[in-house]
Amino acid sequence: MKATLVKIYRVIATGSAFALFSGGGLVLSMLVFSIQRLLYADINERNQAARTSVHYSFKFFVGYMRLVGILRIDLDKLDAIKNAKGQLMIANHPSLIDVVVLISIVRNADCVVKADLWKNPFLKGVVKATGYINNDADPEYFLNQCQQSFARGNNLIVFPEGTRSVPGQPWKFKRGVANIALRTEVDMLPILINVSPVTLTKGQKWYQVTDRRFTFKMRVLPVYEIEPYLEGGHVTNTVRQLTRDLQAYFNEEKLKHE
Repeated sequence: MKATLVKIYRVIATGSAFALFSGGGLVLSMLVFSIQRLLYADINERNQAARTSVHYSFKFFVGYMRLVGILRIDLDKLDAIKNAKGQLMIANHPSLIDVVVLISIVRNADCVVKADLWKNPFLKGVVKATGYINNDADPEYFLNQCQQSFARGNNLIVFPEGTRSVPGQPWKFKRGVANIALRTEVDMLPILINVSPVTLTKGQKWYQVTDRRFTFKMRVLPVYEIEPYLEGGHVTNTVRQLTRDLQAYFNEEKLKHE
């Protein structure tokens, strides 16, 4: 009986968190960003103000999940990302809330996001106002946007897998992050994320809750330098090699921390 009541509570608490997230997206889009459009004529200032609003909104959301007993946070080397500037932050992607937790920590965060979010009624206003980078944009324009973001001191968050991980399977990286790193010549800050028990994975419904609060564990790894990959050779081949090396590195680190 107790286990049933606990599960019912966890479903209600999780549902309230999703409702808060969706409602917050609408409030930001319809109210906060509308006010900011009146206050800031310069689009870069307006984007930055929107990102700051999202940062604090996500911080509040993460705090709410902790308060109602859904989430526990375990962070290591927090200062490495809180104080970062102009970094390319790359992370594995085990759950739906990975980017939410990261943005709640990194105030000057920029993101590469899926084109589908521009069609999401709750989030399209957010990604438009913040100026987050569409992963489906023209390649030249896309890389130019990344370069400009670094130049403004933003930290660009990218998930090399391109989508959420499949539990129990090795991670497979796409070439996008290697292309960004090599063509903008920016080193990478790898972040290893583990969510236990497994929850909010790809294909999992929000109401399929765990029997206890899940722990979001994040480990910041040493900076991954790209200088060795800039010493010559065809860029396309180098991108492939860097992608393979990053994939192997993350999978090795995953085994070390399990």
